[in-house]
Amino acid sequence: MSGSSLSVSFVALVAFSRRGPFRFPKDRVNLALMYSPQNVVPWGRSFQQYRQMFALSDDDLGRRILGCADGPASFNAELTQKGGRVVSCDPLYELDAQRISDRIDETYEQVLAWTRQNRERYVWTGEISSVAELGRVRLEAMQLFLDDYEAGRVQGRYVADGLSNLPFADSSFDLAICSHFLFLYSEQVSEALHFAGIREMCRVAGECRVFPLVEVGSIPSRHVDPLLARLEDAGMATSVERVEYEFQKGGNEMLRVFAPGRQSGQ
Repeated sequence: MSGSSLSVSFVALVAFSRRGPFRFPKDRVNLALMYSPQNVVPWGRSFQQYRQMFALSDDDLGRRILGCADGPASFNAELTQKGGRVVSCDPLYELDAQRISDRIDETYEQVLAWTRQNRERYVWTGEISSVAELGRVRLEAMQLFLDDYEAGRVQGRYVADGLSNLPFADSSFDLAICSHFLFLYSEQVSEALHFAGIREMCRVAGECRVFPLVEVGSIPSRHVDPLLARLEDAGMATSVERVEYEFQKGGNEMLRVFAPGRQSGQ
């Protein structure tokens, strides 16, 4: 596995800063070496949270959707139940359901403990009003994922691969979405790899949406402004849009990117 790619397991990084219980490698080149069953930290979000994070309309949900860095989210399972067309892509899917479930059991309390120590970074209202409620909501989503996972793998809805070289033909999808990987880990993932990942999503989908635009410490990502300029120089139309979802403080915006010739409405 090449360290210059985005083939690292996206969920291996979830929720932890360098001061948290799991330290990131200082060398970005070695980021991909983190991927192994021993360091994956599964953490999943629900269908309704995806709708809010990516401002998904009813029309959007009728499109062919690719979810990048989905991890153990229940978006695929729930949208499939509603008749949607969706594929999720993440190196996590190299593991079977039992191994993912075991990792959830092993890391769940660590994630919650880290969140309690850093609770000032989050917005505790609405559906998630406490750390305990956060744990309940995330476990519910991950259980829906696990219940669907093995059947979904057989059906080709869960694909084990990374973001830098998606195993799909050009324009295989209408919309690609990426949750809680790009921008969130700006310290570990370079601007160049952000650009490569977004360009790859636009190759297979024409439009991509990325959420959130803040780093782990709830600060604006260092890559947003230079990346916007670079994408536009490459002929891609971009917009930063406010969304309804905010759990990380300040994490209430998504990036929309359209491949050349594929602007909104086309």
